[in-house]
Amino acid sequence: MARAIERIDRDIALLKEAIKAIAAELQTAYASYLSMLGQAVRQQLILATYHLCTQGYSENFLSLSLNQRQQLQQAIRKLGQQAAEQLLTFINNEEHQDEVAEVAGEDASDEVAEVAGEDASNEGDVGDGEDVDDDKNPQSKIRFEKFAMEGNRAGKLPLIIKFTDPANPMELAAWQQSLEKLIQYTLKKVSHDANVLLQKISILPKKLPEPILEVAAAASEASAEVMPGPPNLLNLVIEIENEQDAQQSGLTRLIAINLRLSEIEFADSKLSSGRKQIRSILVQLNKLGQEYQKKQRERSIAEAEAAWRAIWIDD
Repeated sequence: MARAIERIDRDIALLKEAIKAIAAELQTAYASYLSMLGQAVRQQLILATYHLCTQGYSENFLSLSLNQRQQLQQAIRKLGQQAAEQLLTFINNEEHQDEVAEVAGEDASDEVAEVAGEDASNEGDVGDGEDVDDDKNPQSKIRFEKFAMEGNRAGKLPLIIKFTDPANPMELAAWQQSLEKLIQYTLKKVSHDANVLLQKISILPKKLPEPILEVAAAASEASAEVMPGPPNLLNLVIEIENEQDAQQSGLTRLIAINLRLSEIEFADSKLSSGRKQIRSILVQLNKLGQEYQKKQRERSIAEAEAAWRAIWIDD
């Protein structure tokens, strides 16, 4: 029985080495993917804003002063750059914990102040419009770190999971899943901040029905299909009540920024290829993980059998 346990231990050791190699490969693939994704997010955010301002709300955009239009473009570029930087900090969170907290806590307030804070007397201008919590899972020993950030409607920053044992497939899978949640969070937050910016300068309606936007965005995210029309935009028809005259309430067309990972990847062949590489690595990880769990179970059974025989006395 001791020989059986030794054999199983050798098999587990080989599996761990293979899983470590997969872990390194997965981290490298994600580093490359997130770098490309950051570039794509910046481009798609600018493109979506362009379509919204020129096709959706052209009259509202033309009512802005030249300076406001320029600052709007600058603010949108800055939001895209912040999102790209934030994506990279997630893959390097061991070295950049402070940067993650700082970037995640930012919103569009500075950009709003620059764009909407001009003198309203000018024609066409618009007026005013850390606690670190560590938790440990006793089974997998995954460390959870949550960075405090200012509350915003886009939601809190998801937990950043660090795997302490790269040879443990369960920890590696948990890390990968948390990274995907962070990607979705980043897209949601930059979309929200862009919409707030557009609302503050009166391109989007002042009374933006955020609950409706959230439901519509969640429904679109649940679908992997590419939506018709300009990418990364929500196009809704909703009923808005007139507070002064309820009889004049009616249907209103609403367009808002909604960056979707599926549409961003669809528009970028290199990014799509990076996603395929990640999926291929995850297939390998899943196969090794199943074999690892099987061997752990075999070892547990072998140990139990050895413990039983060690104290068994024949009558």
